[in-house]
Amino acid sequence: MQSSFKHNDISKLQQKPLSRAVQQILIGAALIATATPVLAQTADNSAEQAVEVISVTGSYSRSLEKAVDLKKTNIGFSDSIVATDVADFPEQNLAEALQRMPGVTIERNKGLGSKINVRSLPSEFTHVSINNLATASGSGGRDVEFDIFASEIIQSVTVQKSPTAADEEGGIAGSVMISTARPFDYTERKLIVSAEGAHNSISEEIDPKFSFLASDTFGDWGALVSFSKASRTNRTDANSGINFRPMGRFLEATGTRSDQAAAVLERDAGIVVSDRKDKNETSRIIFQDKVGDRLYLNDQDKWGATASLQYKPGNDFSLTFDAMKGGYDVTEDEYDAAAYSASSRSTLETIHDYDDTTLAQYGIVVLTDVSYTATQHEFLSKQRINETDYSQYSLALDWQTNGWDINGLLGFSGAEKARDYANLKHVAYAPSRTRWTAAGGETIVSDNPASIDMYNSPQSYLFEAYETELESVTDDKYAAQLDFKKSLELSFMPALSSVQFGVRYTDKSKERQFGGAKIQGPANGDSSWVNTRTLADSELQWVTDIVPGGAYKAKDLNWMQVANDYARNTFRYAGFSTPFNEGDYYRVDEEVLSLYAMANLDFDLAGMPVTLNAGVRAVDTSVLSFGYHQVQNDDGSNGYTDTPISKDGSYNDVLPSLNMTMELADGVLLRAAASETLMRPALGDIAYKRSVSWSEFRFKDGNPDLKPTTAKQWEAGVEWYLENGGILAASYFWKEIDGVVREALTGVVEDVEKLNANGTLDGYYDFEVFQPVNAQGSYKVTGLELIAQLPLSALHPALEGFGINSNYTMLDNSLTGASDLDIPTPPEGLADTTYNFTLYYENDRFDTRISYNYKDKYVEYIHLNMYPVYRDAYGQVDIAIGYNLTDNIKLSLKGINITDEEATGYTLSPLFPVMNEFSGRRISLGIRADF
Repeated sequence: MQSSFKHNDISKLQQKPLSRAVQQILIGAALIATATPVLAQTADNSAEQAVEVISVTGSYSRSLEKAVDLKKTNIGFSDSIVATDVADFPEQNLAEALQRMPGVTIERNKGLGSKINVRSLPSEFTHVSINNLATASGSGGRDVEFDIFASEIIQSVTVQKSPTAADEEGGIAGSVMISTARPFDYTERKLIVSAEGAHNSISEEIDPKFSFLASDTFGDWGALVSFSKASRTNRTDANSGINFRPMGRFLEATGTRSDQAAAVLERDAGIVVSDRKDKNETSRIIFQDKVGDRLYLNDQDKWGATASLQYKPGNDFSLTFDAMKGGYDVTEDEYDAAAYSASSRSTLETIHDYDDTTLAQYGIVVLTDVSYTATQHEFLSKQRINETDYSQYSLALDWQTNGWDINGLLGFSGAEKARDYANLKHVAYAPSRTRWTAAGGETIVSDNPASIDMYNSPQSYLFEAYETELESVTDDKYAAQLDFKKSLELSFMPALSSVQFGVRYTDKSKERQFGGAKIQGPANGDSSWVNTRTLADSELQWVTDIVPGGAYKAKDLNWMQVANDYARNTFRYAGFSTPFNEGDYYRVDEEVLSLYAMANLDFDLAGMPVTLNAGVRAVDTSVLSFGYHQVQNDDGSNGYTDTPISKDGSYNDVLPSLNMTMELADGVLLRAAASETLMRPALGDIAYKRSVSWSEFRFKDGNPDLKPTTAKQWEAGVEWYLENGGILAASYFWKEIDGVVREALTGVVEDVEKLNANGTLDGYYDFEVFQPVNAQGSYKVTGLELIAQLPLSALHPALEGFGINSNYTMLDNSLTGASDLDIPTPPEGLADTTYNFTLYYENDRFDTRISYNYKDKYVEYIHLNMYPVYRDAYGQVDIAIGYNLTDNIKLSLKGINITDEEATGYTLSPLFPVMNEFSGRRISLGIRADF
């Protein structure tokens, strides 16, 4: 049944009265926000103030100079990009614009950047804010999906890698601070209009993009609006989904399947299994789990808008209202032809080839070419429809009076995401042969007379189900902040230039509903199509005709499939809807009260100027989590509690920080920082829901008592700022990360009543409880970061107009991944080396840039907790060429992935590839007018 549980019901279950102190803070914030103006920044806002002089019409080299200025004036370690760089460089969203920053890489999803990694740590380790408000994106966790944001509506981005006490906590890797434009950022009226058409080489579609910005000031008042809308059609061809599967799949089977598998292993490979139940033995004999050929068609519609109203009667007072809204709608059609070797009906028939040397150090034998008795061949037509709407509103003030800087903020950030998923599944069981190839894997006809050509036997495929899923996520975040900074001139302590302190209150709430259903006949409860209707009974098309573009890029292959539009219209009977499932529901409410104090010092040490801030941030976090608990009904069937069960959690943290710069010589800075920081646990892990395995006597619970993952960190570096706006910099950083979340046995519930399927008593048993916990111990991540940004005219006058912008990050860590086979594995997502290199040239009329972005190989996940699956190293070349037709109109030509690179991966060794993914190149032609 569809859950109708709402916020009001939760309020009835358990009220959450605010403490008197919190009420006073909110009242004070509201009074100051309505009576006294404040800027939407933290107390240490010098970097953001510097952004005010940035002009969108500046050249690329001048935008780099502005970014260097921001880096220089910030006491801690940070890097920035500004409006010209974001708007002009080839990118498909904000994530791809950020990948050019030192230490920043992106996670690609079918060729499109979606999330970012700072210094290769997982995306959820990064805290993201827009105009000083923590960003809601509608993802199921805390990580932010950057692909929902249009880069054209962004003014600047700063990645803060060493926090101050004034910065909101939440990012172990760093904090990404995004700013949108405001009217007083410009010294005069501004109107910018741009249009672009982009062509994808595989889909062969041309996609439009349009944006504008209008800003003006009227005495003490200013107003700005911006808007961006874009469509994107991208096709990805992939030979993927190839995984290792342990031989226990067959050796532990009932009946003759186990005996036959053992006999074939001994006959064809000389492998004698001593104990078929010993997973440590059987998991080291591996065969191919699944081989698939897939086409994806990704249609996107994205829009974003900002508005800013600013009152600024002087430099010591401003009141700003900022609004940001947007939408991101994606329909992804996926068409699979896959062979599942490890089907429940199958076992080994013949081992044609095997590899007992490549992974011999782990005692692993890989069966590389095998015929199976009953492979499960699948034709799948999948469709994912995602709709995300986000909005953000804030009232911000900045007031300087009598030596005081008073800053404050009231704001809301929210996102709603709906996901509608469908999968039409047809299956054929038949003998076949699956083997590795240089391009991944393939399934072909075996020597068994009953074998079929899986790509050309539609009459052999029987309807199994039309599966649907529905997910709804609501993410709301409220914030109130007050900051005070007092300039000082103390005779007894002349080094103390100012002190600052403040308070921040945030109230976050995330609610998720999820459900699934199966259609197996023409009406509710009807299963007459199962094993009677065939694939040939539906309207079939060549898969390369269903999606736009040419031939399948991964192989010389084509097959007939059911189009998703046909499937939706044919299989969804009248009145069908997907119900929400109580067992998948959760809601997490989180309140955070943060207090900080910080001292800013300026003094000379051995004749060298030193700027330093030192402070401490105290954080109090309380959690209220809700979820349904699975129970047995009186008749023995599975059910859920009538209402969600709630549970509290809380923790306190004290986070010290220190940042320092010392000017060793003119333009040469020694920079150092040390701090403690945290990352809060994923909301899905906190969610207090319970599922039960009655056969394994096991409860699986969420854990509202989880504590944050914490890190102690320090960094030191030298930066040489050149007179021509360039920079050469090197820094070394060290992080010790503690309390990573893992699942573990946390207790036992005694004498749990267990019923049989007919409702009679089976008995009373002790059930184990497994929950996410903070693992004991810590691991270290260290790294070296190098930056070189240099106009080449500094080397020779003949190179006037040329320049480079490059960075390099190298990492090392002490953690090995959680492989049950004790295979040494780096942490998931951690790439040892990343770098970016851009060569540019510009003059009054013409500019061009070519950029190469590289990310080393990394572990994407550990399959079955045993076999690490790697993404191969990936490098991509992008270009941008611009020509100023007039002083106000510019023509641009941009290219993304111009060398048409493919994404690849493997399990344990490159000899065992798991994917070859082609997303093509993207060429765009655009025009931009600036008045």
